[in-house]
Amino acid sequence: MAHAFAADGDDLVAIMDDNERAVVAGLCLQVMDLVAPASVTKGEHADPFEAIVAGLGDLATDTEQGAAGVGVPDRAFGLDEDRDPALDRLFPTGNREDEQEAAEFRRFTEQGLRQRKHDGLAATVRLLEAAAGDRWVVPRREAPLVLVALTDVRLVMGERLGLRTDEDATRLEELVETLDPDDPAVFALSVYDFLTWLQESLTQALVGEAPE
Repeated sequence: MAHAFAADGDDLVAIMDDNERAVVAGLCLQVMDLVAPASVTKGEHADPFEAIVAGLGDLATDTEQGAAGVGVPDRAFGLDEDRDPALDRLFPTGNREDEQEAAEFRRFTEQGLRQRKHDGLAATVRLLEAAAGDRWVVPRREAPLVLVALTDVRLVMGERLGLRTDEDATRLEELVETLDPDDPAVFALSVYDFLTWLQESLTQALVGEAPE
């Protein structure tokens, strides 16, 4: 069972077993592929998002039709039709009123942002893979990079699950309570909740608060 991050000298340390670290690393690798700038060759990682949300087709259909009450808003103004909507969460449009200006803003800024996110995710994977035993050690100086990486993974998972507001989360949790424990939706939401807890734990350790 995972234990929250706690300060240990110049490091922040969480206790996570191999499987827990593998899930987080796999999700980071998938988001790395999603955000990879044009100069980076995308990897051939298995798609953990597909595995985690496999079988959520009915849930996604329900949310689009409003049956579950978790709505997925329209694509941000000024973005390509075939663009992955998760990218809109990671790189919000610079101008919702002017499509041409939004496209220009993205053209000049997005590649640099993609590179920074890609590098932060790669650093997080490196730290996860370097864990000794069950100790995931994050040097304090690298904690901000890891926090951003975890935020990016949660944003992509949130988009896949149709989570944009607190009301969306509440409604999805209520829906999950009606499902069989082995339903993929239950596992998907548990992974999302785990990432949320992990991110909050790292933030608290970084600012010197006692972990919960």
